[in-house]
Amino acid sequence: MTARATLGLVLSIFQGGIFALIPSQGSAPLLICLAYFAAALTVRLTGQPQQLQQSLDSPWLRTVGVDVLAFATLQIVQGGAIDYTPLFALPVLMVSVLGSMRLAMATAASVTLLMFAHAGWLLTRPTGDAGANFLQAALTGAGCFAISFIASQLATRLASMELRAQRNQLAATEQRRVNELVIKSLTDGVLVVDEEGKVRSTNPAARVLLDAPEGAGELDLRLRPGCKTLMQLIDASFASQSPQQADITIDRPGSSARRLRARTQLTGAQRSDTLGLCVVFMQDQREIQARIRSEKLAGMGRMSAAVAHEIRNPLAAITQANALLTEDLSDPAQQRLAHMVGQNAQRLENIVRDVLHLTHAGEAGADDSARPLDLCESTERTCRDWTNQHGAGGELSVSLPQTQQTAWFDGEHLRRILINLLDNAHRFASHRPGSIQVSIEAAGEGRAKPGPTLRVWSDGAVLDPSVEQHLFEPFFSSESRSSGLGLYICRELCESHGAIISYDRSERWLAGQIASGNEFRVIFKLAPDIHITS
Repeated sequence: MTARATLGLVLSIFQGGIFALIPSQGSAPLLICLAYFAAALTVRLTGQPQQLQQSLDSPWLRTVGVDVLAFATLQIVQGGAIDYTPLFALPVLMVSVLGSMRLAMATAASVTLLMFAHAGWLLTRPTGDAGANFLQAALTGAGCFAISFIASQLATRLASMELRAQRNQLAATEQRRVNELVIKSLTDGVLVVDEEGKVRSTNPAARVLLDAPEGAGELDLRLRPGCKTLMQLIDASFASQSPQQADITIDRPGSSARRLRARTQLTGAQRSDTLGLCVVFMQDQREIQARIRSEKLAGMGRMSAAVAHEIRNPLAAITQANALLTEDLSDPAQQRLAHMVGQNAQRLENIVRDVLHLTHAGEAGADDSARPLDLCESTERTCRDWTNQHGAGGELSVSLPQTQQTAWFDGEHLRRILINLLDNAHRFASHRPGSIQVSIEAAGEGRAKPGPTLRVWSDGAVLDPSVEQHLFEPFFSSESRSSGLGLYICRELCESHGAIISYDRSERWLAGQIASGNEFRVIFKLAPDIHITS
């Protein structure tokens, strides 16, 4: 449409110049050009882009029809003084490119017929060579048909290529979005860096490792002093044109340095004057070490379970034989020796039991054996059995609420947890009356409040911070006589039922004064459809 308006303006200026130089020729050609320019400009300014139909309709008539009519009228009015037949190439090309093959051939045929009609009209004129006029019309018509056919074929091929390009672009866009989503969800840091040290792309994990939050702007590794070792690894990759791997250190002002394991991969260069891009994959050394520790602990647990099963049978035979042997001993010295054998055999039995419990706790799924459990009744029964077994009636104090407290837990698992906590408390308590205190705190009102809480307190010495942070780790103990599995088993059993176990220092009233001690808390999950009433 812009080309049509431009052509109308040029024709108007051209005819205006002729009319100014030769007024005797009349103003009809100028008026026709001005009318054509006005029509073309109106369509250009007011028309909206739309998909043209494959059959003759009003948009075709407002454009191609006006062109053919205007050029034919100029050819007739000029009377052969000026040849306007080259202008017919514009409507022919337009229909061939934007329309169907049938419309293109129809337009070429219409132009050819108009030129033959004009040649026939020239026969009525006394001047001119009739044969030359018909020959020119025939050649021009053949050229119009050739132009329409070639242009239509080229336009069809171009449209097909454009459609294929759009599909490929859509597929590439979808693949890019998938890649971005995958890279974004990776726990490893991913950086795409050019040879100048500027980061072209990154994922959230990499920004965390480099202490560069979102919105911090473009990252330039050469301008970050803490990334010196990382930039050296990237430069080595570009220099050798090969992948590199190394343990690097990211210095962080005001905090400890972060050790990373980084490896690089180079992309192919798109141009001869560039080295391509370097993709850096980074892993936090702490996560690697934690994964290694987890794998070692898993292997140790499997091995320990197998050894425990093998030890249990000969251990039972030793215990039974020692009991039979003790019945026939009268010498006090020999009885003391037999008692020592029995004590150590019992210790071995406790260690084997803890190892086997550890295996079962790891295999138990969430809520596999849980059911609504009366905490007060189970706690009171377990504490009574533990007191009778250890003869510690004076030092254990139990405080239970008046209302029933129901939690979602397994009774045997609760017994195991409570006995482990009481054994630990008894080991470090002062053994004064009330030095071990067990209490249950009622659940809060409403479903959003925490469930009932079991508290086991003892007046033992303050734990060292280095011991406190490893309390619930397997095989960790502050003394050699313990297997280090008790608290770990408690945590695993609590987590399998949705409960939470924790440790803290707290103060209690003991022997008429405030005493500081160690307290373990277990917050239980409420049983389904349990309504708390006060």
